[in-house]
Amino acid sequence: MCGIIGTYRGNTEIIKDVISLLRHRGPDDNGVFLDSSSGIALGHQRLSIIDTSPLGHQPMISNDGQVVIVFKPQRSIKEIN
Repeated sequence: MCGIIGTYRGNTEIIKDVISLLRHRGPDDNGVFLDSSSGIALGHQRLSIIDTSPLGHQPMISNDGQVVIVFKPQRSIKEIN
């Protein structure tokens, strides 16, 4: 089960500490996006079960760098098959 954290106009550096606390939710990968000018910080701790490729790394950033997203997909094996 993945873990997601975010803050707006808060201490962006705290995200790194919180992500380490969420390691038990997904030990396979993690990522952090920090924008100190806006005060936005996003973090993701990943558990890879179905998609184990590095393409699932988060936060995901658009090609132009204008959009950043973290999300937790909710899928069941039955839906995928």
